[in-house]
Amino acid sequence: MTPYTLEVLRLLEDGEFHSGEDVGRVLGISRESVSNALERIEDHGLAIERIRGRGYRLKGPVQWLDAGRIAAAMGASARRYALEVVDRTGSTNDDLLARAEQGAPSGLARVAELQVHGRGRRGRRWHTGLGGALTFSVLWRFAQGAGFLSGLSLAVGVALLRVVQRYGAAEAMLKWPNDLLWRHRKLAGVLIELSGEVMGPTAAVIGIGLNARLPQSVVDEIDQPVVDLASIGVEFDRNALLGECLVELGSVLTRFSERGFAPFAQEWNRAHAYHDKMVRLRMPDGSAQEGRVAGVAEDGALVLKVRSGTRRFYGGELTLRPVKI
Repeated sequence: MTPYTLEVLRLLEDGEFHSGEDVGRVLGISRESVSNALERIEDHGLAIERIRGRGYRLKGPVQWLDAGRIAAAMGASARRYALEVVDRTGSTNDDLLARAEQGAPSGLARVAELQVHGRGRRGRRWHTGLGGALTFSVLWRFAQGAGFLSGLSLAVGVALLRVVQRYGAAEAMLKWPNDLLWRHRKLAGVLIELSGEVMGPTAAVIGIGLNARLPQSVVDEIDQPVVDLASIGVEFDRNALLGECLVELGSVLTRFSERGFAPFAQEWNRAHAYHDKMVRLRMPDGSAQEGRVAGVAEDGALVLKVRSGTRRFYGGELTLRPVKI
């Protein structure tokens, strides 16, 4: 991609043919620069039709992110946020962690069309195609320390679940501690990163990746079963969907800041894909613990019934896998 790629693609949003000369004239660049901007764009999940004498056309609709449309979808809740929409960045989480250190206020939200170094839990790469997912981060400041925030990723999952179920993804469920599933395939993920004092205050950067429409070329790069809203028949406007996610997230974070995860525990347990299932938890040191899921506690801990009794486990480097019995 070149610095002009996203600008060129936005001019092709209408699905009509545009000549390289016309596009270049609008952007103040050469026809060669337009051609270079669209070179290997298929690697990012978009298909371009090229016809000599007619120009370029995007195959299939693309809903580009627009700050005005997102704010309109949020209504009065838009006042909670300082919204930034960027074409490209390394990682929206990294961006906001740096801004938090500089004193940025709570409610700063940053969304990117493309993250070239987007990541998930345990350093895994987060794969997306252009115009095919929602990848964004929110900075939220809490008076409490990190211990109080142990269930934060679970509360964020509740917010996302509410939104996608309203959109029609009725079978969406949660997976401890930070995934949203549909028929046991990953639909969304949450990555929380904290900075601050042990006893507070704490700055939380909440990174979210929601698969809205993923091209097959991107799905093929992912090393786990995934799904997107489009493939399960959910209709959406990408800007409105993001706006609703931010509205619900703001409501959940406000309540969480007052009472922690406890108000969400019952709702979360009802939606847990592995509730009352035998599971295996893998520890950072490579060891494993097997047991039956009894639920999550009011502090966000996973409660397992094991041979020796009942034990609690917290987030971090734990992974959850079903056990065949």
